[in-house]
Amino acid sequence: MSERTWLITGASRGLGRALAETVLEAGDRVVATARDAGSLDDLTAEHGDRLLARDLDVTDRDAVFAVTNQVAAETGRIDVLVANAGYGLAGGVEEVTEDEARRQVEVNLFGALWSMQAVLPTMRAQRRGHILPISSIGGVGAFPNTGLYHATKWGLEGMAESLAQEVGPFDVKVTIVEPGPFRTDWNGGSMVRATPMHAYDDVLGPRRQAMDGSQAFTQPGDPRRAGEAMIRVVSSDDPPRRLLLGEFAADLAPTLWQGRIDEAARWRDVSVGADFPAGER
Repeated sequence: MSERTWLITGASRGLGRALAETVLEAGDRVVATARDAGSLDDLTAEHGDRLLARDLDVTDRDAVFAVTNQVAAETGRIDVLVANAGYGLAGGVEEVTEDEARRQVEVNLFGALWSMQAVLPTMRAQRRGHILPISSIGGVGAFPNTGLYHATKWGLEGMAESLAQEVGPFDVKVTIVEPGPFRTDWNGGSMVRATPMHAYDDVLGPRRQAMDGSQAFTQPGDPRRAGEAMIRVVSSDDPPRRLLLGEFAADLAPTLWQGRIDEAARWRDVSVGADFPAGER
Protein backbone atom coordinates (compact mmCIF):
# COMPACT_ATOMS: atom_id res chain seq x y z
CA MET A 1 0.00 0.00 0.00
CA SER A 2 1.03 3.65 -0.12
CA GLU A 3 3.29 5.18 2.52
CA ARG A 4 1.76 5.10 5.99
CA THR A 5 2.34 7.59 8.80
CA TRP A 6 3.13 6.07 12.18
CA LEU A 7 3.02 7.99 15.46
CA ILE A 8 5.23 6.24 18.02
CA THR A 9 5.46 7.50 21.60
CA GLY A 10 8.46 6.71 23.80
CA ALA A 11 10.67 6.29 20.73
CA SER A 12 14.02 7.28 22.23
CA ARG A 13 15.10 3.75 23.14
CA GLY A 14 14.03 0.14 23.56
CA LEU A 15 11.14 -1.25 21.56
CA GLY A 16 10.01 2.21 20.49
CA ARG A 17 13.38 3.10 18.98
CA ALA A 18 13.73 -0.28 17.26
CA LEU A 19 10.22 0.00 15.83
CA ALA A 20 10.90 3.50 14.48
CA GLU A 21 14.04 2.26 12.72
CA THR A 22 12.28 -0.77 11.27
CA VAL A 23 9.29 1.22 10.04
CA LEU A 24 11.54 3.77 8.36
CA GLU A 25 13.52 1.03 6.64
CA ALA A 26 10.24 -0.48 5.43
CA GLY A 27 9.45 2.78 3.62
CA ASP A 28 6.84 4.36 5.88
CA ARG A 29 6.93 7.74 7.60
CA VAL A 30 7.41 8.05 11.37
CA VAL A 31 6.47 10.71 13.86
CA ALA A 32 8.60 9.79 16.87
CA THR A 33 8.04 11.40 20.25
CA ALA A 34 10.24 11.34 23.33
CA ARG A 35 10.82 13.50 26.37
CA ASP A 36 14.07 14.50 24.66
CA ALA A 37 13.63 14.31 20.89
CA GLY A 38 17.31 15.19 20.50
CA SER A 39 18.03 11.52 21.15
CA LEU A 40 16.61 10.88 17.67
CA ASP A 41 18.89 13.31 15.82
CA ASP A 42 20.83 10.48 14.17
CA LEU A 43 17.65 9.03 12.68
CA THR A 44 16.57 12.46 11.47
CA ALA A 45 19.93 12.93 9.76
CA GLU A 46 19.63 9.53 8.09
CA HIS A 47 15.99 9.67 7.01
CA GLY A 48 15.31 13.38 6.50
CA ASP A 49 11.70 14.50 6.41
CA ARG A 50 10.43 10.91 6.60
CA LEU A 51 11.09 11.19 10.33
CA LEU A 52 9.51 13.93 12.42
CA ALA A 53 10.89 13.97 15.97
CA ARG A 54 8.97 15.84 18.66
CA ASP A 55 9.51 16.50 22.36
CA LEU A 56 6.59 15.11 24.32
CA ASP A 57 5.77 14.16 27.89
CA VAL A 58 2.73 11.90 27.52
CA THR A 59 1.48 12.80 30.99
CA ASP A 60 0.75 16.33 29.71
CA ARG A 61 -2.64 15.89 28.03
CA ASP A 62 -2.66 19.34 26.42
CA ALA A 63 0.78 18.75 24.95
CA VAL A 64 -0.24 15.33 23.59
CA PHE A 65 -3.19 16.89 21.77
CA ALA A 66 -1.15 19.84 20.52
CA VAL A 67 1.65 17.68 19.11
CA THR A 68 -0.78 15.18 17.59
CA ASN A 69 -2.85 17.88 15.91
CA GLN A 70 0.28 19.59 14.61
CA VAL A 71 1.74 16.46 13.03
CA ALA A 72 -1.64 15.45 11.60
CA ALA A 73 -1.78 18.83 9.86
CA GLU A 74 1.81 18.49 8.63
CA THR A 75 1.54 14.91 7.36
CA GLY A 76 -2.08 14.95 6.27
CA ARG A 77 -2.93 11.75 8.16
CA ILE A 78 -2.03 9.41 10.99
CA ASP A 79 -2.43 5.77 10.04
CA VAL A 80 -0.90 4.01 13.04
CA LEU A 81 -0.51 4.96 16.69
CA VAL A 82 1.89 2.92 18.80
CA ALA A 83 1.24 3.93 22.41
CA ASN A 84 4.60 2.74 23.67
CA ALA A 85 5.74 5.30 26.25
CA GLY A 86 6.14 3.69 29.64
CA TYR A 87 8.56 2.29 32.18
CA GLY A 88 8.82 -0.37 34.88
CA LEU A 89 8.37 0.12 38.62
CA ALA A 90 9.88 -2.56 40.83
CA GLY A 91 8.58 -2.95 44.36
CA GLY A 92 6.07 -4.86 46.41
CA VAL A 93 2.56 -3.44 46.62
CA GLU A 94 3.19 -2.36 50.22
CA GLU A 95 6.60 -0.92 49.37
CA VAL A 96 5.76 1.65 46.68
CA THR A 97 5.16 5.24 47.71
CA GLU A 98 2.18 7.31 46.68
CA ASP A 99 4.32 9.39 44.32
CA GLU A 100 5.82 6.25 42.72
CA ALA A 101 2.40 4.68 42.25
CA ARG A 102 0.79 7.81 40.82
CA ARG A 103 3.68 8.44 38.41
CA GLN A 104 3.49 4.86 37.14
CA VAL A 105 -0.22 5.22 36.40
CA GLU A 106 0.20 8.70 34.90
CA VAL A 107 2.79 7.51 32.38
CA ASN A 108 1.78 3.94 31.57
CA LEU A 109 -2.01 4.26 31.64
CA PHE A 110 -3.02 7.89 31.31
CA GLY A 111 -0.24 8.58 28.80
CA ALA A 112 -1.68 5.87 26.55
CA LEU A 113 -5.22 7.19 27.09
CA TRP A 114 -4.29 10.75 26.09
CA SER A 115 -2.42 9.46 23.01
CA MET A 116 -5.37 7.37 21.87
CA GLN A 117 -7.87 10.17 22.47
CA ALA A 118 -5.68 12.59 20.52
CA VAL A 119 -5.39 10.48 17.34
CA LEU A 120 -8.99 9.31 17.18
CA PRO A 121 -10.55 12.44 15.62
CA THR A 122 -8.09 12.12 12.72
CA MET A 123 -8.57 8.37 12.36
CA ARG A 124 -12.35 8.62 12.51
CA ALA A 125 -12.38 11.39 9.91
CA GLN A 126 -10.21 9.43 7.50
CA ARG A 127 -12.12 6.21 8.38
CA ARG A 128 -8.91 4.27 8.69
CA GLY A 129 -6.37 3.67 11.41
CA HIS A 130 -4.69 1.14 13.63
CA ILE A 131 -3.89 1.61 17.31
CA LEU A 132 -1.27 -0.57 19.00
CA PRO A 133 -1.20 -0.09 22.79
CA ILE A 134 2.02 -1.67 24.07
CA SER A 135 1.08 -3.87 26.99
CA SER A 136 3.17 -6.81 28.21
CA ILE A 137 2.97 -10.46 29.17
CA GLY A 138 2.57 -8.64 32.49
CA GLY A 139 -0.86 -7.60 31.19
CA VAL A 140 -1.83 -11.28 30.97
CA GLY A 141 -0.31 -12.55 34.21
CA ALA A 142 1.24 -10.96 37.29
CA PHE A 143 4.43 -11.58 39.23
CA PRO A 144 5.68 -10.40 42.62
CA ASN A 145 7.59 -7.13 42.90
CA THR A 146 5.84 -5.41 39.97
CA GLY A 147 2.27 -5.02 41.19
CA LEU A 148 1.81 -1.39 40.15
CA TYR A 149 3.32 -2.05 36.74
CA HIS A 150 0.84 -4.90 36.27
CA ALA A 151 -1.99 -2.65 37.41
CA THR A 152 -1.24 -0.24 34.57
CA LYS A 153 -0.95 -2.98 31.95
CA TRP A 154 -4.13 -4.77 33.03
CA GLY A 155 -5.89 -1.41 32.99
CA LEU A 156 -4.50 -0.65 29.54
CA GLU A 157 -5.76 -3.99 28.22
CA GLY A 158 -9.28 -3.45 29.53
CA MET A 159 -9.40 0.07 28.14
CA ALA A 160 -8.12 -1.07 24.75
CA GLU A 161 -10.59 -3.97 24.63
CA SER A 162 -13.47 -1.51 25.05
CA LEU A 163 -11.92 0.92 22.59
CA ALA A 164 -11.69 -1.75 19.90
CA GLN A 165 -15.44 -2.28 20.08
CA GLU A 166 -16.16 1.44 20.06
CA VAL A 167 -14.02 2.40 17.06
CA GLY A 168 -14.52 -0.67 14.89
CA PRO A 169 -17.48 0.93 13.06
CA PHE A 170 -15.08 3.71 11.95
CA ASP A 171 -12.70 1.12 10.43
CA VAL A 172 -10.17 1.81 13.17
CA LYS A 173 -8.45 -1.36 14.41
CA VAL A 174 -6.88 -2.06 17.79
CA THR A 175 -4.18 -4.66 18.48
CA ILE A 176 -2.90 -5.00 22.05
CA VAL A 177 0.79 -5.91 21.91
CA GLU A 178 2.01 -8.19 24.70
CA PRO A 179 5.81 -8.59 24.63
CA GLY A 180 7.78 -10.93 26.83
CA PRO A 181 11.38 -10.11 27.79
CA PHE A 182 13.15 -8.18 25.03
CA ARG A 183 16.77 -7.06 24.83
CA THR A 184 16.37 -3.55 26.22
CA ASP A 185 17.15 -1.78 29.49
CA TRP A 186 13.57 -2.25 30.77
CA ASN A 187 14.93 -3.78 33.98
CA GLY A 188 18.08 -1.65 33.85
CA GLY A 189 18.52 2.09 33.92
CA SER A 190 14.96 2.85 32.86
CA MET A 191 13.39 1.06 35.82
CA VAL A 192 12.39 2.82 39.02
CA ARG A 193 12.89 0.80 42.21
CA ALA A 194 10.99 1.29 45.43
CA THR A 195 12.83 1.24 48.75
CA PRO A 196 12.74 -2.37 49.99
CA MET A 197 11.05 -3.29 53.26
CA HIS A 198 13.02 -5.89 55.22
CA ALA A 199 9.80 -7.74 56.07
CA TYR A 200 9.70 -8.89 52.43
CA ASP A 201 13.35 -9.88 52.07
CA ASP A 202 12.62 -13.62 52.00
CA VAL A 203 9.57 -13.27 49.76
CA LEU A 204 10.89 -10.76 47.23
CA GLY A 205 14.62 -11.32 47.49
CA PRO A 206 14.94 -13.52 44.38
CA ARG A 207 12.81 -11.17 42.28
CA ARG A 208 14.72 -8.12 43.47
CA GLN A 209 17.97 -9.80 42.47
CA ALA A 210 16.60 -10.80 39.07
CA MET A 211 15.55 -7.19 38.47
CA ASP A 212 18.70 -5.49 39.74
CA GLY A 213 19.73 -4.42 36.25
CA SER A 214 22.32 -7.11 35.67
CA GLN A 215 20.09 -8.86 33.15
CA ALA A 216 19.39 -5.78 31.04
CA PHE A 217 20.24 -6.30 27.37
CA THR A 218 20.50 -10.09 27.87
CA GLN A 219 16.86 -10.97 27.20
CA PRO A 220 15.96 -13.38 24.35
CA GLY A 221 13.61 -11.07 22.45
CA ASP A 222 14.96 -9.13 19.44
CA PRO A 223 13.47 -5.59 19.38
CA ARG A 224 13.88 -5.28 15.60
CA ARG A 225 12.05 -8.53 15.00
CA ALA A 226 9.33 -7.23 17.29
CA GLY A 227 9.10 -4.21 15.00
CA GLU A 228 8.82 -6.46 11.96
CA ALA A 229 6.02 -8.38 13.66
CA MET A 230 4.10 -5.16 14.32
CA ILE A 231 4.51 -4.06 10.70
CA ARG A 232 3.13 -7.42 9.62
CA VAL A 233 0.09 -6.97 11.86
CA VAL A 234 -0.58 -3.45 10.60
CA SER A 235 -0.32 -4.70 7.01
CA SER A 236 -2.86 -7.48 7.62
CA ASP A 237 -6.47 -7.25 6.50
CA ASP A 238 -7.46 -9.31 9.55
CA PRO A 239 -5.13 -8.33 12.41
CA PRO A 240 -5.37 -9.98 15.84
CA ARG A 241 -6.91 -8.26 18.83
CA ARG A 242 -3.85 -9.33 20.82
CA LEU A 243 -0.30 -10.05 19.68
CA LEU A 244 2.03 -11.98 21.98
CA LEU A 245 5.68 -11.28 21.19
CA GLY A 246 8.49 -13.72 21.89
CA GLU A 247 8.54 -17.39 22.81
CA PHE A 248 8.36 -16.69 26.55
CA ALA A 249 5.08 -14.81 26.17
CA ALA A 250 3.68 -17.17 23.54
CA ASP A 251 4.24 -20.19 25.80
CA LEU A 252 3.28 -18.64 29.15
CA ALA A 253 0.00 -16.98 28.14
CA PRO A 254 -1.88 -20.21 27.23
CA THR A 255 -0.74 -21.76 30.52
CA LEU A 256 -2.11 -18.79 32.44
CA TRP A 257 -5.39 -18.86 30.51
CA GLN A 258 -5.84 -22.60 31.05
CA GLY A 259 -5.20 -22.20 34.76
CA ARG A 260 -8.03 -19.68 34.98
CA ILE A 261 -10.37 -21.90 32.97
CA ASP A 262 -9.61 -24.84 35.24
CA GLU A 263 -10.11 -22.79 38.40
CA ALA A 264 -13.42 -21.40 37.14
CA ALA A 265 -14.63 -24.92 36.40
CA ARG A 266 -13.67 -26.16 39.90
CA TRP A 267 -15.58 -23.33 41.54
CA ARG A 268 -18.51 -23.14 39.12
CA ASP A 269 -21.07 -24.49 41.61
CA VAL A 270 -20.15 -21.75 44.08
CA SER A 271 -20.25 -19.13 41.30
CA VAL A 272 -23.69 -20.01 39.95
CA GLY A 273 -25.02 -20.43 43.47
CA ALA A 274 -24.82 -16.66 43.88
CA ASP A 275 -27.84 -16.23 41.54
CA PHE A 276 -31.47 -16.32 42.58
CA PRO A 277 -32.89 -19.82 42.10
CA ALA A 278 -34.12 -20.40 38.54
CA GLY A 279 -37.78 -20.11 39.47
CA GLU A 280 -37.30 -16.72 41.13
CA ARG A 281 -35.42 -14.88 38.37
